[in-house]
Amino acid sequence: MRQRIQRLRGQGMAMAWFVLCAILAPGLVDAQVAARVKESTLENGLKILLLEEHKAPVVTIHIWYRVGARNEQPGTTGLSHLLEHMMFKGTSKLGPGQFSRVIKRNGGRDNAFTSEDYTGYFETFASDRVELALELEADRMRGLLIDRKEAESERAVVMEERRLRTEDEPISALREVMGATAFQVHPYRQPVIGWMSDIEKLDREDLVRHYNTYYVPNNAMLIVVGDFKSDELLPKIRQHFGAIPRGADPPAVRAIEPEQRGERRLVLKKEAELPFVFMGYHAPNLKHPDNFALEILAYILSGGKSARIYKSLVYEKQLALFAGGGYDRESIDPNLFPFYASVMPGKTAEEVEQALTAEIERVKNEPISDRELQKAKNQIEAGFLFGQDSVFNLARQLAEYEIVAGWRAWEAYLPGIRAVTAADLQRVARVYLTPDHRTVAVLIPEKMKK
Repeated sequence: MRQRIQRLRGQGMAMAWFVLCAILAPGLVDAQVAARVKESTLENGLKILLLEEHKAPVVTIHIWYRVGARNEQPGTTGLSHLLEHMMFKGTSKLGPGQFSRVIKRNGGRDNAFTSEDYTGYFETFASDRVELALELEADRMRGLLIDRKEAESERAVVMEERRLRTEDEPISALREVMGATAFQVHPYRQPVIGWMSDIEKLDREDLVRHYNTYYVPNNAMLIVVGDFKSDELLPKIRQHFGAIPRGADPPAVRAIEPEQRGERRLVLKKEAELPFVFMGYHAPNLKHPDNFALEILAYILSGGKSARIYKSLVYEKQLALFAGGGYDRESIDPNLFPFYASVMPGKTAEEVEQALTAEIERVKNEPISDRELQKAKNQIEAGFLFGQDSVFNLARQLAEYEIVAGWRAWEAYLPGIRAVTAADLQRVARVYLTPDHRTVAVLIPEKMKK
């Protein structure tokens, strides 16, 4: 943001006025971007989204598979994340670790990520290297060598990752057990990294079965955003991916979480310095029309240090070291609307929980002012538009929307945000942020063991 403001000052008031108009009329800008997306599907089922952005000679290539923790069975949790690690461990053409080395030698960067709903891989290059990424991704889509020793070694790496990031991190551990309590039927109760007892038992056969089931073109999508010509790139995509055979359609996830009909509470005792409070409310995802109001409500309550929860608990009442929340709208199935706070020394978890609840009750009982509502809308819209300066962010947004509801739902975001009223915010707060729909998790510190 700071760099953008500096450029405006250097280019004068005319340019500043142009950008201000873009912020005040963002639906136009967003519609123009969406209109340039070119969609196609290969005969083998691979979905392709191409978006030309010629601002800089850069291109980002994303390939996402519709598989994550949501697709795992009890006893084999963590498979999707472990397989993500294995995707860098060699094919018949490239040895272990060579994938990333080739990318770096060509001036690019690459990485991967696993979530509840998907596993994504990406490379960002100078635009003249785009075909290299296509070749490498097509190679490992069906040519992965899952070596037994490599699998055992990487499993040990993931186990250590879990120890460091979850079991030795009290807040992460609390968030994990809250999710496992809030969801009793749906696989969202399972951590993406997997339970330790499951990771310990994962073997090569599990990985091969998971790979053969989900890493097929009809369960994947390819998104390319940046400086290229779609008419020239699409034939190259067909050349590299078209010969990969279509696989059997992966099994559908049929679990539906029943309505929660009463508050759930849990306590986690763990070595820590201070208490911590988490509370998660069940809420719909972006396919529900209430998602726009919930998005704004999340921003007003927990969108940074000027938001209501941080301002009240940290600055005014001095009950918490930090506090916040969010809204998990971009998920295939309904997820959680969480809030959290770290208890200030000398204060109690009970005081913090009461203060969090008071801010939530306040939005139910007191209408939000037009000024506060408009400020939230402006910030959300500006962030969404400025995020489109990045080809990576554009590709990520398209991919997430395509996974959840189809990428064209992306076009509805800004118009939906702009249409929300103060009455909508009060209504959704009363419907979804109720004690009967929430799970409260409290961390109680234990003394450090010598």
